[in-house]
Amino acid sequence: MINTHPNIVIIGGGAGGLELATKLGHKLGKSQRATITLIDKNRTHIWKPLLHEVATGSLDTSLDGVSYSAHAAKHGFQFILGEFNALNAESQTITLNQLLDENGQLLIPPRHIRYDELVIAVGSVSNDFNTPGVSQYCYFLDSQSQAERFQHALLDRFTRVHQMASEEPESSNHLSIAIVGGGATGVELSAELIHVSQLLKHYGMSEFKSTKLSIRLIEAGPSILPLLPKRISDAARKELKNLGVTVLEGTQVSEATKTGFITKQGETIGADLMIWAAGVKVADFIKTMNCFEFTRNNQILVDEYLQAKGTAHIYVLGDASACQQPDGSFVPPRAQAAHQMASNLAANIVAKLNGKSLTAFQYHDHGSLVNLARYSAVGSLMGNLTGNSMYVEGKLARLMYVSLYRMHQSAIHGPVKTVGLWLCEKLMRSVRPKMKLH
Repeated sequence: MINTHPNIVIIGGGAGGLELATKLGHKLGKSQRATITLIDKNRTHIWKPLLHEVATGSLDTSLDGVSYSAHAAKHGFQFILGEFNALNAESQTITLNQLLDENGQLLIPPRHIRYDELVIAVGSVSNDFNTPGVSQYCYFLDSQSQAERFQHALLDRFTRVHQMASEEPESSNHLSIAIVGGGATGVELSAELIHVSQLLKHYGMSEFKSTKLSIRLIEAGPSILPLLPKRISDAARKELKNLGVTVLEGTQVSEATKTGFITKQGETIGADLMIWAAGVKVADFIKTMNCFEFTRNNQILVDEYLQAKGTAHIYVLGDASACQQPDGSFVPPRAQAAHQMASNLAANIVAKLNGKSLTAFQYHDHGSLVNLARYSAVGSLMGNLTGNSMYVEGKLARLMYVSLYRMHQSAIHGPVKTVGLWLCEKLMRSVRPKMKLH
């Protein structure tokens, strides 16, 4: 049995971190067998695969966001607002950055927090590969604040094109958007942008027509969705082209400027708004912690129990975790992997504190789905019995994609509340606009 009152600290409230905090809160926190502490630099949680919908205004974070403080109070853990800055593995303490208010004034000085068991779930950020101009001129979709920043800029551009329709010639009054990165984020964002542009006529912007919007999706490799089966990438490419998206494959960007991208071949791709969604890595600050072993993308190498190699009492889950599978490959940075890791780690932490043996983590690939706004979805589902994949598209794939989010909601809220949230969303959508207009 547990003889002490350990402090289990989880850094990062993404899909894996929040699910883990919720599970441990139920198993240990509510019974006061341990103190469960979740730390995040944001006050609310948004499921990361939905950030492209936040960026277009299709999703209102006031409806789908989860307040960490409120959620913690209901599920047996405590929440601390703060940004992870440093780690001392010997003294088992972490350091949080000072916290400033909106005016830049000191609100809370740097803090030191001791842990008995530490879980690092800081997630990943976009990898700009040190491409000149990208950090200065491009938008990123790594967080809710970044997605909302792009949404505000997008709405401003929509408004400008609409209101200047009678004052500028047709040839110059348009909006061009360039997206670098043909992975799931870039593909889904492209389709979502087409969708919201077609909604504008219902909300007083009748002058913004589909002919006034041009979207270029730029992929350096030979095909979009390079990590997925060819059949899926082919179907997604066909659907995007039908929607009017220009797909540029085999096009490597060498520089970003104020007016667009410059390719390796010296061509210029002009754009009013530029988004960088090419590749991911763990934030560079993690490399300052010399107690870890890293991959080239700053992921922390872990053993079969998700414990950081060469350390004690430190675990890593989600995108920040480099967990090698029996075939030599690493577990991909996907939401389903974070979900599975959270379940495994919750069980192992309870087992460890009770003096029981641990269970090695095994990743099960349930397939991949790509959502093309309200138009379609494509993907493959892995058979649990045969191990074979089944190609799905259209309404069935769309239904399966939505179910992934419901599974995440169920993991943090429970099935009953998830049904309630679904009903509330249905009611709210009947009285609210289909896109965020502020």
